[in-house]
Amino acid sequence: MKQINKLLVQSKVFFICWCVLAAFGTYFCMYAFRKPFTSGTYAGLALWGIDYKAILIIAQVLGYMVSKFIGIKVISELKASGRVKLIISLILFAEVSLLLFGLVPRPYNFFFLFLNGLPLGMVWGIVFSYLEGRRFTEMLAMGLSISLIVSSGILKTVYFIVHEWFPMISEFWMPGVIGLFFLPLFLTFVWMLSVIPEPTETDKLLRVERVAMTPADRQIALKEYGFGIFLIGLIYTILATMRDFRDNFSVEIWNEISPNWNKSVFSITEAISGIIVLAAIACLSLIRNNIKGFWGTQYLIGLGLLMSGGSTLLFHLHILNPFWWMLLVGMGMFLAYTPIQVVLFDRMIALFKIKANAGFFVYICDSFGYLGSVGLLLYKEFFMKNLSWANMLMQFSYLLAIICLLLLVLTAVFFNRKIGSKGHFTETLNRNV
Repeated sequence: MKQINKLLVQSKVFFICWCVLAAFGTYFCMYAFRKPFTSGTYAGLALWGIDYKAILIIAQVLGYMVSKFIGIKVISELKASGRVKLIISLILFAEVSLLLFGLVPRPYNFFFLFLNGLPLGMVWGIVFSYLEGRRFTEMLAMGLSISLIVSSGILKTVYFIVHEWFPMISEFWMPGVIGLFFLPLFLTFVWMLSVIPEPTETDKLLRVERVAMTPADRQIALKEYGFGIFLIGLIYTILATMRDFRDNFSVEIWNEISPNWNKSVFSITEAISGIIVLAAIACLSLIRNNIKGFWGTQYLIGLGLLMSGGSTLLFHLHILNPFWWMLLVGMGMFLAYTPIQVVLFDRMIALFKIKANAGFFVYICDSFGYLGSVGLLLYKEFFMKNLSWANMLMQFSYLLAIICLLLLVLTAVFFNRKIGSKGHFTETLNRNV
């Protein structure tokens, strides 16, 4: 243990590798408690005239959304001493809910997926609190970024493999079983997070010290940057809604666009996307100047939006096959989505010297993002019953590219004025940094 602590302090390479692995593993395991149930089809089941799988997804996303709203306060005020206890408690609560989902007969068991989502929404903020405010935050967050992209696809493959091994386990018990399988791994990775040293004085100088916020701190931050946060939040809401839709109904989409698809396609497409996004985020970490880093992040978001909309157009024109469309539309979406979550607000705090932490801003965006996911599911069920899942994803991709690019331009104008209002001193300081 002493040797590990010594290496974490003395070796940058070891420190980066340790943080990347710890963050990736912790968040990957969180997905094992959240996503496997979506691999089931629950064919022929309905409740209140709504497809039962949609009911289950809506229930969990509602819980996840409520968790994000709670997290605005809890994560922004979280102190380092309470992180381990909180994250373990949240996961244990989620696992018990999954076991009750299998135990309680349908249709009453859908409520336990709401309870399952209720704690899980705060896990991201706890993990990122170990990584933010450091010289290499973008690089350290690569593990978290890659986990966001690849976890769901890999866990779908795990679900199918386990179900083939144990066909007697029903769709309702599978989520709880997979959660139990990943619980020891989760605890191991949480321990890895817990031994990460706090940011150094150099980190605080370059990226600003991250503190537990008070209500007054939150009010000041929103008063000064609220409109910019609102614009970013709209972009993030649309991206999060599309991400959840594509993820939750990927099985149905593949059934429509390529009936003979291979079950390993989830792992392949998400792994390729993850590598590309990983490389892009890593490049941002090489930019020490906070102004350039802030703008570089927005350029990457714009590139992702163009890729997502452009690939859909090419698929619509029959230039791309289903595999390349699902790969590129997902890659573009994550190139836009991931930087907002792990880079943009960290750079913003460093650039404008805000007394805040990134979790506060991300959770504002996240809460409305999942509200959008629920709204889309309900709209699809009540007003778009005859529309195919694939066509809905295509329409969403077009709207995503057009609306979000316009919002991104407005965001750039707002923050450009803010940077200008800080004067020559701030510009010089950030150039030197």
